[in-house]
Amino acid sequence: MANRAIAYASEALPGLDPQRLTAMVEDAARFNHDAGITGVLLFDGQRFLQYIEGPEDALDVAYSRILGASSHREIVELARGRVGRRMFPCWSMRLLPADAHELSQAAYADWRGFVRRAGREGSPWAAMDHLTAVAQPHLG
Repeated sequence: MANRAIAYASEALPGLDPQRLTAMVEDAARFNHDAGITGVLLFDGQRFLQYIEGPEDALDVAYSRILGASSHREIVELARGRVGRRMFPCWSMRLLPADAHELSQAAYADWRGFVRRAGREGSPWAAMDHLTAVAQPHLG
């Protein structure tokens, strides 16, 4: 079965409690582990950018949970589609701090095809390049 992915950005509700955020991520990690979903959640203190990958049926359920969550608003789907391989196969869900500039760069970059272009001469970075640049120090 082909893997699929969804990426979205949203605004955290003002005053989102750090303990609530931790509990939310732990709950998502448990759900994702059971559903075969992997991914990463960037947070700059005000905004989220999440990328999740896995089987289509499981992603649909996970994304419905995301859309119904009371921890954020102004959800904007950045991309949805097929991916050749998982980008974060070891993370059922990983919360990573990002600064506002990093999150904005990833959100406004090219999400078409979930491709990486960094290192190709003359090519601007794609969204996945920005996402993996934030995640790289935490991989291992």
